[in-house]
Amino acid sequence: MVDWQRIWNDDKKISCFSPLRATLFFLSLFYRLTVNLRNWLYDKKLISSVKLFCPVISVGNITLGGTGKTPCVIMLSQMLQTAGYRPAVISRGYGGKSTQKINIVSDGRKILLDSETAGDEPLLIAQLLPGVPVITGAKRTRTGNTAIKRFGVDVIVCDDAFQHRKISRDIDLVLLDSAKPLGNGHLLPAGELREPLKELKRTDCLIMTRAHGDVKMSEKVNQIAQKMNIPIFYSNHYPQDIVRGDGNSTVGLEVLTGKSVCAFCGIARPDSFEEMLRKAGAQILSFNAFPDHYRYGLYDLEELNNQYTKLRADYLMTTHKDAVRLHNYPEFLKAVWILRIKMKMRPLSREESFEKFILRRLKTGAGQ
Repeated sequence: MVDWQRIWNDDKKISCFSPLRATLFFLSLFYRLTVNLRNWLYDKKLISSVKLFCPVISVGNITLGGTGKTPCVIMLSQMLQTAGYRPAVISRGYGGKSTQKINIVSDGRKILLDSETAGDEPLLIAQLLPGVPVITGAKRTRTGNTAIKRFGVDVIVCDDAFQHRKISRDIDLVLLDSAKPLGNGHLLPAGELREPLKELKRTDCLIMTRAHGDVKMSEKVNQIAQKMNIPIFYSNHYPQDIVRGDGNSTVGLEVLTGKSVCAFCGIARPDSFEEMLRKAGAQILSFNAFPDHYRYGLYDLEELNNQYTKLRADYLMTTHKDAVRLHNYPEFLKAVWILRIKMKMRPLSREESFEKFILRRLKTGAGQ
């Protein structure tokens, strides 16, 4: 199996002149040509975007996963609910096995699909957003129209949609990881960039995620933001509390102070989960990182439970995103504790909050 992270992180043990890297850079040239042609066709209106009958807010990124889109979608939808809007979330449903054109994950009152069918992130969003319909499907225009006609929503939050230009959006939000906003600076498959950096000009707002303390802004990103007058906000992911996997008990983070923990996860940035546990005061005895969106099997869970028992740890911990993939193992979930997180925003300047920015753009008809 190719260790993509080692290649993308410019691991010095992998020669810059290796056949593998040379091949990936060669392929990235064709990828660049394809992406540039597609964006040019949209920019010149030779391919048209479809306008829905309510505002659309896109939450996306310019690199491969791990920038915090799911917490942002949840935070944004809750903010819209508080402001009196009736939002729905639509998603491609990555990782879901359904072949249906439209999948109602949640009708706002009841969750109707599991993670295998819908994908783990749509199910997580549905669990944390009561009152908000969550719909997946390959065509965003179809799922968006379904949300409007069937549920009477008045704003659509489109998950992971920066590259999906077929649906017209009124507000484009792009998330960048503060630690490594542009990956290694190369396009796929030689790097993590899904589009050339210049395409950030299309966004209405940049959000620097995991921005703890003073963050040094990428010079290239800052130049584009200043030239296009794009506002920049910082966000942090904070641990909120821990909840038992079966949902029968919730306690504050203070219980982790000085306690021993065995942890596991299958997310794009496992180091962020590990860091949160350490900052909560936990003593990590073991940490098992699986691939992103990993589907756990019985053997995996037996090994994790054996490790937890052997080390006599106080807690067996995982993420909320991982927990939704464990519903077929209720007995295991009884032993697991979930670290729940929340996302908070702060502006680069004190002129306007993120909430005021979003609500102002909705009221003034952004993008029109």
